[in-house]
Amino acid sequence: MSFPPPPYAGLTGLDARARDIFRRIVETYLETGEPVGSRTLSRAGISLSPASIRNTMQDLTLAGLLMAPHTSAGRAPTHAGLRLFVDGLLEIGDVTEGEKRQIDARLVGRGGMRFEDALDEATNLLSGLAGGAGVVSTPVRDAGVKHVEFVSLSTEQALAVLVADDGTVENRLMPLAPGVTPSTLQEASNFLNGRLKGRSLAEARREMRVELDAARAALDETAARLVEDGLAAWSGGPERDRSLIVRGRANLLQDRDALADLERVRVLFDDLEQKEQLIGLLDGVDSAEGVKIFIGAETRLFSLSGSAVIAAPYMSGRQQRVLGAIGVIGPARLNYARVIPLVDYTARVLGRMLDR
Repeated sequence: MSFPPPPYAGLTGLDARARDIFRRIVETYLETGEPVGSRTLSRAGISLSPASIRNTMQDLTLAGLLMAPHTSAGRAPTHAGLRLFVDGLLEIGDVTEGEKRQIDARLVGRGGMRFEDALDEATNLLSGLAGGAGVVSTPVRDAGVKHVEFVSLSTEQALAVLVADDGTVENRLMPLAPGVTPSTLQEASNFLNGRLKGRSLAEARREMRVELDAARAALDETAARLVEDGLAAWSGGPERDRSLIVRGRANLLQDRDALADLERVRVLFDDLEQKEQLIGLLDGVDSAEGVKIFIGAETRLFSLSGSAVIAAPYMSGRQQRVLGAIGVIGPARLNYARVIPLVDYTARVLGRMLDR
């Protein structure tokens, strides 16, 4: 059986009547969370009969832009419809002066705040302002290495010190294997300083194993093991290269559809525990200019829960590179016009903090 092609193909295929009806349905749905019927549109001021409105709504449904949830006579936008609305019809608002002052006061206004603490605060702040779950990936740390040293604290413990070109210092406590002497610590320090200087730690981790294998003949075995342990300590281990902060999960239960669809909420909560996939999703924002939006099945991670992600990269202006991303996760009917500028402004504030 063959089906006729949909009457519309994107915004260019919508006439003025269909575009107006579609826009009003989506805006009303985003505001109320309820399917929108023809009588509601008629009372809102569309100068068409309910029958004419219903005909257009049916065409929009056949085009895949609207759906009829359950047995309701009203219509709600599909994820494809939301994408079309966001890309072509959404009128994005501005961050209010009050919101700017609140964001600035809680981030920039607290002098001496560590950037990691600022990320946590920004995520909490966004979750509250946007009514979703705030999420942020910690910065990619790939500054060049300036100096490394192993400092003996006892016969069983040493301090692994790494100084980066950007001035940051990493100190890690690490256990010492039996037989490690001061000369072993110095040998390992000299080996790393001769090979790491000017290279990023991420680059060094990829290449050092090959170099270690080639140098084992000239390097004491205990010192070689110390080199490997030191690299692992500074990087936090393979599972801890990047961290993910998620705040405001409880906001997801405030959605009017949450209690009616607890399985969807459970799936979303499970999705939020997928650290590596979430970091991968946020890293995909790195190449974007400004805010990026994912709706429903546009991401494999949130396809089952039908959630939306609004995220923006934060970057160092001084280094001219993206270091991470911050965003909001919530139901597909997020208030896009409000959340998009909030995410964008917060990301810009984080970027300014990096350059202080």
